[in-house]
Amino acid sequence: MRLCRFDNNRLGIVEGGEVLDVTKALSVIPEQRWPIAQGDPLIANLKRVIAAAKKLAPKAKKRPIAKVRLLSPVPNPSKIIGAPINYDDHIAESIKDPGIAQGRTNIQRGIGEWGLFLKANSSLIGFGEQIRLRWPDRRNDHEVELALVIGRRGSRIPKEKALEYVCAYSIGLDMTVRGPELQCFRKSIDTYSVLGPWLVTADEIADPNNLDLSIRVNGEVKQDSNTKYLVYNVERLIEFGSAMYTLHPGDVIMTGTPAGVSPVKPGDTLHAYVQGVGEGDIRIAPAYS
Repeated sequence: MRLCRFDNNRLGIVEGGEVLDVTKALSVIPEQRWPIAQGDPLIANLKRVIAAAKKLAPKAKKRPIAKVRLLSPVPNPSKIIGAPINYDDHIAESIKDPGIAQGRTNIQRGIGEWGLFLKANSSLIGFGEQIRLRWPDRRNDHEVELALVIGRRGSRIPKEKALEYVCAYSIGLDMTVRGPELQCFRKSIDTYSVLGPWLVTADEIADPNNLDLSIRVNGEVKQDSNTKYLVYNVERLIEFGSAMYTLHPGDVIMTGTPAGVSPVKPGDTLHAYVQGVGEGDIRIAPAYS
């Protein structure tokens, strides 16, 4: 099933080019009491929401997907986890391009020594919103990635059981401003984490480690690869991340980006694609004044 959030926090099932409005399914989410538990309430109750949505679908109001404003399908992740230099070809281009490396000399050591990084959840937007370049005078790059959505709480998860903790997949854009600062700072700018256009439930993705992914900028292909080239594959990333972080429902893991990252500018249109998940456009808005 493909689930989206749209317009004024409405819930939809995506079928073909239409959205079926099943917002009433959200009523099965229990009322939150203080102190609020960590994790996204929608994702924590996803099975119940899906069951309710299926009952509503036959009589649901339909709208063309082109006519709705797509929001991040996960409203409130407790954390967004990034995986640096997780494709060998991106490592190679980072070593060659000083605009990416920014003087760092340990890129070739790889993700095992770099570890993961966190992006502020305040940086999250959906495909129906716009990326706003906070530092337009500096280099701002696109990075297209397969995104994992964690469905239940877990810590120290062995890779053999890792996929049991994934409830859905999505497309992630890990936007970045280049510079000397730590990744968790310069990748946490408002609008620099894009998720969407919707969620695809895990049962529809047979092998997340063999999916084509790409991005076009104004129609020109910039990145084109497959998740089979991940240095740490999906299971290893979950094991690696959960060795340090307790994962909660709704946490998002962006799995890393392949070669081809390049600068974007105000007014550009990005078209992102992940096999089995979908595709969508997002625009770079005019820069902040």
